[in-house]
Amino acid sequence: MVKCTPRTLDRTFGALADPTRRRILESLAHGDRCVTDLAKPHRMSLPAVSKHLRVLEKAGLVCRQRDGRVHRLKLQAAPMQQAAQWIEEYRRFWEASFDRLDEYLNKLQQKEKEKHDSKK
Repeated sequence: MVKCTPRTLDRTFGALADPTRRRILESLAHGDRCVTDLAKPHRMSLPAVSKHLRVLEKAGLVCRQRDGRVHRLKLQAAPMQQAAQWIEEYRRFWEASFDRLDEYLNKLQQKEKEKHDSKK
């Protein structure tokens, strides 16, 4: 299993649960941005956007750099990578489970076919 604390996963998934925060992360994926640039496309006040940014910072998904009055934010993808690895392990589990189920069903079908062929 991926070594990721429940708190880290909770904060990551909590931060990613909001569409505004996901759009902010998408914007940051194209490069560092200042807070006012991140706020422009959203129909909300600057303080409301700042609250979203604090959630992203607390989750470790962004880091803030201050240069005087200008606050620039940068994407930090490590928590998302950990969450993706956690999800991947469960995907592999379910895939293996479905493969085993498929094998079992194929064996049952083969037995039914053999049983049917022997009656002819």
